[in-house]
Amino acid sequence: MAISSSSDIRNIVLLGHNGAGKTTLAESMLFKAGSTTRQGSIDDGSSIFDFSDLEQEKQHSIDPALASVEHAGKKINIIDSPGYPDFIGNAISVIPGADVCVLVISATAGIEVNTRRLKLEAENAGKPLAIVINKIDSENIDLGSLMDSLTDTFGNACKPINLSTGGGQGIVDCFKSAEGDTDIGNPASFHESLVENIIESDEGMTEAYLEGEEIAPEKLSAVFGQAMVEKTLTPVVFTNAREGVGVKEFMDIVTSYFPEPASVKCETIRAGEGQDAKEVPCDIDAGKPFIGHAFKITSDPFVGKLAWIKILQGTVTPETEYCLGLDKKSAKIGHLYSVKGNKTDEIPKAVAGDIFAMAKVEEIKSGHILHKDATPMCTQQLPLPTPMYSLAITPKKRGDEKKLSEAMRKLAEEDRTFQPSRDAQTNETIISGMGETHLKMALAKMSKNFNIEVDTRIPKIPYKETITTKANGHYRHKKQTGGAGQFGEVYLRVEPLERDSGFVYESELFGESIPRQFLPAIEKGVVEAMHQGAVAGYPLQDIKVAITDGKHHPVDSKEVAFKTAGKNAFLDAVGKAGPVILEPVVNMEITIPADKMGDIASDLSGRRGQIQGQSMLPGNMASVKAAAPLASVRQYNSQLKSLTGGRGSFTMEFSHYAVVPGNVQQEIIETSRKQHEKQDE
Repeated sequence: MAISSSSDIRNIVLLGHNGAGKTTLAESMLFKAGSTTRQGSIDDGSSIFDFSDLEQEKQHSIDPALASVEHAGKKINIIDSPGYPDFIGNAISVIPGADVCVLVISATAGIEVNTRRLKLEAENAGKPLAIVINKIDSENIDLGSLMDSLTDTFGNACKPINLSTGGGQGIVDCFKSAEGDTDIGNPASFHESLVENIIESDEGMTEAYLEGEEIAPEKLSAVFGQAMVEKTLTPVVFTNAREGVGVKEFMDIVTSYFPEPASVKCETIRAGEGQDAKEVPCDIDAGKPFIGHAFKITSDPFVGKLAWIKILQGTVTPETEYCLGLDKKSAKIGHLYSVKGNKTDEIPKAVAGDIFAMAKVEEIKSGHILHKDATPMCTQQLPLPTPMYSLAITPKKRGDEKKLSEAMRKLAEEDRTFQPSRDAQTNETIISGMGETHLKMALAKMSKNFNIEVDTRIPKIPYKETITTKANGHYRHKKQTGGAGQFGEVYLRVEPLERDSGFVYESELFGESIPRQFLPAIEKGVVEAMHQGAVAGYPLQDIKVAITDGKHHPVDSKEVAFKTAGKNAFLDAVGKAGPVILEPVVNMEITIPADKMGDIASDLSGRRGQIQGQSMLPGNMASVKAAAPLASVRQYNSQLKSLTGGRGSFTMEFSHYAVVPGNVQQEIIETSRKQHEKQDE
């Protein structure tokens, strides 16, 4: 069917922890809607959503996938996201493409760490929420306790719209009806609390209800989506997706009650540049000028690079012209595609609220705004967690450096939490990601897609150096070799600045003891010394340098002389200023079984970590917040698995640089000395 109105479109993203059954639910939706002739499964390689060789091999989602179904006269765009914590960046990146975020929770595992985090990300993005409790046919589950955990964890907005019956073999509607037998309890009580949450979003309806008036079902249905948007309601749905139980009912709920695109506030779009930029109201209106958000970049094996575009305003055809981001140069859309896993079908047009794909889009990057008006437009992308797990890589084959650079660039375009860099301090090519599994998959993609093999090693810790007190330095450079001489004498003072203040250079000279044309040369010498370090060869930071005095020679003074004098005077001062080594410290949030808290606390203490808070979570789980030096926890994943039997998980983000303890500093200095001696051999 041809979708001509945005009111006939529903956009959902399936979020949740790995193993909850997101992909199985998406596959079942395709099958129930008649989009496929059999239900796809990753087990036998027939999955529409987990279609890549790596996903088939690893048996789990790695990248987001997109497909759509037509149901009850509506189009549902389904975005399936990966659930492993290592791939959380890929999950967060597709949230802007959806109007409702659906948290899929396994009835056996309950509310897991990645589900909690993705729920917060969805809320931060301003998206309405729904919850699907999947695998309701599993043995030894307590759905009543799970509903209590949902309320305790996510709030009183969580209300079931239907309930499991017959041990997960069927579904009972508790929205339209208050009758039937369920696996949880009397549907009448659930119906009443559901109605109360729905009418909370409508003042007039609330007053009528409090006065004893019975609210007609059609009136409740009309404000259901509004209640989701205003966060008074997070509907809970029950499914057994593998067997198809509750899947059609879920699609009925999506098409009948979920808010349409026009009801959900989109991200803020700004037009103009700099401080003059103004917010642009985006109306999901097919008749207004085109505005689209490129929220995801992927690689199609046949079409090439694809950009997924959410139409925020207007109608798109192949002839539609657009400008890109801050660029005022226009181009034509060309070909529009609908996406179904790894397949693309060309379509004649798409309307506001819909999602389409564009090919041959080398200039388009994730987060770009496409717009018909020539005024530059942009948006603020959702913040992603900072990648803290890194590997140093070198190509196994000589001459593959250029291919490696291109491969890293393409992988970074598709996944913003994959970050390649070149460490000038250590001369290493570094790739950073969310964890060991994340980078393993990136390296596997390099091998399969780009035919590049690399050697890996743990990169050097990016230590830095600074000073702790004021000190004066002096150096006199005099060189006479028979020809033209060199002379420059510098007195300077160094003093520490607040952390992350950088470098301040100024002159306190009076008169012409040093001609001002030599001040830039002195600064060059100081900067060179800062890059080389003074304690263990790591860059210096957070230092103010003031030139206080000096001497020059009218003939022999040259820039090179004052550069040398400035560098050595600086090193002289730093040596007296209590130099120390700084190390990166990370914030950690560790989710573990409650009975392992003592083991984790003891282990973190041995790693120089400091526990900053503990809290109990539903399901006999606990959360530990801690700060620890990166050097001691960069391989923490394997240790946590060992301590918790594989049940623990953690997130880690950069916090700040802190002074290394004296005994550890001596170890770093000694290691650095040995490395330099080895390089000099």
